[in-house]
Amino acid sequence: ASWELEELLKMGNLKVIYTDVKGETRTLDDVEEGASLMELAKRNGIEGIFGDCGGGCACATCHVYVDEAWTEVVGSPDIMEEDMLDFAWEGRPNSRLSCQIKVSDALDGLVVHIPERQA
Repeated sequence: ASWELEELLKMGNLKVIYTDVKGETRTLDDVEEGASLMELAKRNGIEGIFGDCGGGCACATCHVYVDEAWTEVVGSPDIMEEDMLDFAWEGRPNSRLSCQIKVSDALDGLVVHIPERQA
């Protein structure tokens, strides 16, 4: 059926770019819609994102800085995430927890920066 083909085409054609503190980038292209940035990082061996709580927004070990060009598209953290970001190492206005950012068409090509360390 054509809807099955449409679903298959939607999977795995999105891209996310992680940049470490040294400026080295790692591009994941072929990521599935709906996956969190934390899940993708852990699954693909991206260093510096730990996700100790497993994505439950109960720690700050998946903290990232959203690239300035993407902050409006990604949006602001909710109240619970803001509370956890208080524990993030060197939090900034563009700080987010990567477990709370889900990949979507609107975020295709998203760039995030990994801090020097996690809380």
